[in-house]
Amino acid sequence: MAKLDLPIIPQHVAIIMDGNGRWAKQRGLPRTIGHNKGVEAVRQAVRAAGECGVKCLTLFAFSSENWSRPEAEIEDLLGLLRRFIRRDLADLHRENIRIRIIGERQKLRSDILPLLLEAEETTRNNTAMTLIIAFNYGARDEITRAAIRLVKDVQAGLVDPQDITPDALGSRLDTAGIPDPDLIIRTSGEERLSNFLLWQAAYSEFVFLPCYWPDFDRQHFVEALRIFAARDRRFGGLSDATTAVVV
Repeated sequence: MAKLDLPIIPQHVAIIMDGNGRWAKQRGLPRTIGHNKGVEAVRQAVRAAGECGVKCLTLFAFSSENWSRPEAEIEDLLGLLRRFIRRDLADLHRENIRIRIIGERQKLRSDILPLLLEAEETTRNNTAMTLIIAFNYGARDEITRAAIRLVKDVQAGLVDPQDITPDALGSRLDTAGIPDPDLIIRTSGEERLSNFLLWQAAYSEFVFLPCYWPDFDRQHFVEALRIFAARDRRFGGLSDATTAVVV
């Protein structure tokens, strides 16, 4: 695979995988077919990220709001997750990819949580890339849980209220130890975060692609990286070009 000729590669890419249902509806197919096709797009995204030199890839697999969907669709989504882990875990481990799960775990079904924990434990020492799966995840819930942890530490005398900083809260998020996403991609043409990585996205670049998730492939991934590479990221300051002009 030829090396990408880009001035910069994002260290962390996060993807909101949107459009499975609409992809299926457009073709007169059941939504389940769209979800099944979306799993192959997941494999392509993971492969493309590794080939392009991305160190962290976060996929929004199942939101805390998704539990409101019809029971049959929820069962299909959970079944896909189970099959993905059972089928792909060995390959991901062989490729030296580490898996991390973010999201609320305490209320997860007993047939799902052990699989997620197994995936994390099996791959915990891998170093080539980190695949973060956001499952039963909602950013507001994540921030709330982090705040509760911080309050408990204050009550226990472990943290002085005067020492509470953004880093103190950030270190208690599900993503502690993971760099914030440089780039967030959303498919299907929708342009919103949908309660995804609200804290971590403070300085992320956004790329919204019109394709539905089941059609997402390496070409789309590279296209998003090229758009990212052309952006001028200033983080609240001035770009080098602007500074040069002012001086």
